[in-house]
Amino acid sequence: MRETQQEELEMAEELMQQLRSKATELLLREEWQESVQVYSQFINLCQDHISKATATNPDHLPKLHKSLCLALSNRAEARSRLRGFAEALKDCDQALKIETTHFKTLVCKGKILLNLNRYSMALDCFKTAQLDPQPNGSSVDLHGYLQKCKKLELMSKTGALDLSEWVVNGFRAKPPEPAEYIGAVQIRKSGIRGRGLFATNNIEAGTLVLITKAVATERGILPGLDLDENAQLVMWKNFTEKVLDSAAKCSRTRGLISTLSSGEDEDELEVPEINLFKPESEQNGYPNEKKPDATRILSILDVNSIVEDSISSKVLGKNSDYYGVGLWVLASFINHSCIPNARRLHVGDYVIVHASRDVKAGEELTFAYFDVLNPLEKRSEMSQTWGFRCSCRRCKFEVELCSRQEGIKEIEMGVERGMDSGAAVYRLEEGMRRWKVREKEKGYLRASFWAAYGSDKLMRSWGRRFPTMETVIDSIVEAVGSDERVLKMVVEKLKKGNGGIAVVEIERAFKLGRGVYGKVMKKQAIKTLLGLGILEPSY
Repeated sequence: MRETQQEELEMAEELMQQLRSKATELLLREEWQESVQVYSQFINLCQDHISKATATNPDHLPKLHKSLCLALSNRAEARSRLRGFAEALKDCDQALKIETTHFKTLVCKGKILLNLNRYSMALDCFKTAQLDPQPNGSSVDLHGYLQKCKKLELMSKTGALDLSEWVVNGFRAKPPEPAEYIGAVQIRKSGIRGRGLFATNNIEAGTLVLITKAVATERGILPGLDLDENAQLVMWKNFTEKVLDSAAKCSRTRGLISTLSSGEDEDELEVPEINLFKPESEQNGYPNEKKPDATRILSILDVNSIVEDSISSKVLGKNSDYYGVGLWVLASFINHSCIPNARRLHVGDYVIVHASRDVKAGEELTFAYFDVLNPLEKRSEMSQTWGFRCSCRRCKFEVELCSRQEGIKEIEMGVERGMDSGAAVYRLEEGMRRWKVREKEKGYLRASFWAAYGSDKLMRSWGRRFPTMETVIDSIVEAVGSDERVLKMVVEKLKKGNGGIAVVEIERAFKLGRGVYGKVMKKQAIKTLLGLGILEPSY
């Protein structure tokens, strides 16, 4: 009987050794899925062996526990590479129950938490690992992880992101890694549609509002070409598969996605607490479905996906060859308005949202889903393609004005038919005087006919007969926030300036630049982006 048990034990140990060697080889070859499968076999066998050895051979337990701890740690590493972070964390926790200071497991868990943007929890893991460092042969840069965690944790609390050096160096290096950050905002019922994001404090133009990481993105590079329908369908298919895979692997991701609207019964949806979207929030605040509802998720993506080639999402003016789509959950709560007050930049998998003009406490933050420097009719057409009808103050004002004044329609039709820009602007300015349009509403109409105002020939030929360029630009920016094309007009004038440039003109350009690019870039970076490096103010 004893001989039979000994033979079984030896066979089990031999099989475990074979599985361990095979799993290690697969891990080293970065065949993650296969290594998970083999490690799972080894772990099951090891746990069974421990159960039997507890009664028959307790002296063998320490060795088995050590093997199990290492196998769980290695399986966690493989699972994390497959982005199965929830299961990987479970493996880490199981391993740490066996050995609370296991160096490799602590580092693995720290890296997973760092990837999930849970900075303080990751920092705790690395600090604990630091108490029991490995011999000199370790390749883990523990000090580097500690410093990175500290930097990101501070950024997540303060929003102190600075992209300046990256910009000044011509975007050659990797951009600084942002930390997820949520500023002075909350989610509330919106008078525009469903729910929206609202400022809880006054926010100055250029101020960072939030940074959030994508659930998934899909991008393509097509230099000088437009995406055809088939290419878009392929990208959309890849994107939806990535989102569904992320939702299947993580209950928190499923929970966050489930807070979004699928386009139905928006007024009946709950208003989630803003703390729910912080990476280190408690997990019990989310639904915990065993499987994602694929049909609902696809409907949510139809309504909430953000396209990266829209007018508001150019990556610092440098991604004209890129087309991308992604899901950034918290940013999806920001509604459209034709008088937007927020803009976004895309850096890697993060979307960075800042105020494009001053925002008052209690005011809803809004994006431009499409180009708002267009007349009313064109904007109405574009909003319909997005599945809604815009009813912002600007649209209501222009609808009401068009119903009373035929002149607006005539000017719009004239511009479409190639009317001289000067003539179009002259008729509009004269019309606004006759119609007794208020100053703020002049900004709405000037923004609608920006194509005419933005003509360099117009400013040369008709300049003295119209308001100054500064007046026009200020009224447009007050209405629709900072815009690259308005900023370009200011910069071109600066470059053509004779006899030096006044400080006030340089400051005007910087102020508009902060509205376009945000305060995540200092003056030198904005100078670089605007091509103002050789210009100096006159004193």
